[in-house]
Amino acid sequence: MNQRTSERIIEVSLFLAALLAIVIVLLILLFLIKEGAPVLIKFGLRDFVLGMNWNPIAIVGEPSYGIFPMVVGSIYIAIGALILSIPFGVASAVFLIEIAPGWAQSVIRRGIELLVGIPSVVLGFVGLVLLVPLIRHTFGGCGFSILAGSIILAIMALPHIITISADAIANVPTSTREASLALGATRWQTIRHVILPSARSGIVAAVILGMGNSIGETMAVLMVTGNTPILPEPIYNVLDPVRTMTSNIVIEMNYAAPGDHQQALFATGIVLFLMVAILNAISHTIIRSKRVSTR
Repeated sequence: MNQRTSERIIEVSLFLAALLAIVIVLLILLFLIKEGAPVLIKFGLRDFVLGMNWNPIAIVGEPSYGIFPMVVGSIYIAIGALILSIPFGVASAVFLIEIAPGWAQSVIRRGIELLVGIPSVVLGFVGLVLLVPLIRHTFGGCGFSILAGSIILAIMALPHIITISADAIANVPTSTREASLALGATRWQTIRHVILPSARSGIVAAVILGMGNSIGETMAVLMVTGNTPILPEPIYNVLDPVRTMTSNIVIEMNYAAPGDHQQALFATGIVLFLMVAILNAISHTIIRSKRVSTR
């Protein structure tokens, strides 16, 4: 077998692997549509997504399937997690690559790897035992809240943001750093105005991954947010309990009867899938626009 044939086999194998990933995603989407579309057609997409009441097993009156409070809860917790994790994550990546000595880099990377390995249910239990009472005694409320969920998800998102951002910063050419310093820029000016803009695409990719992790997380959020399918009162109150879409699916799938209830849970998965797809599309658009603007 000559080298050309070997390269061709590798190219085909890589193409098939990429194609398999696309096929798997499409099959998942088709399954969700097959199971969830009937309830969307029956009740209407607008009433389902913007409905305020979720009561699929109503004893008195008709069941209601409105997931808007859960959509808001999912978005609030994801945004809160990003607000907390992005500054710490990017700052940690900058310190890791640009400032920390070699021995400190080794210790920090091992700590990050250990943090990735902690199961989400363990973090959720720690939040339940330590964080929820702390919020209750410090800020008031019941402790189960948007704030608790955001803090736990920020901790979970940090390793991804730090690792990918650090790799992006490390890949900035050394000549770029040296040129900035040669022109009289200080170390901090070089980091702020040269290195971070050059690593912007990788940092945005890290934020995308952290965002997807925050929206899709289930068990840790389930344990610390209170699981109340109502809007916060007032709407900006981060100390109120909420229920996310993923938590709703996990809680009710075990006892959901075949029919509208079960289909509504699959329809919730469709909405969640579309939200993640839209966020990814927006993020990739931002990345492309930044690349064009820097040319």
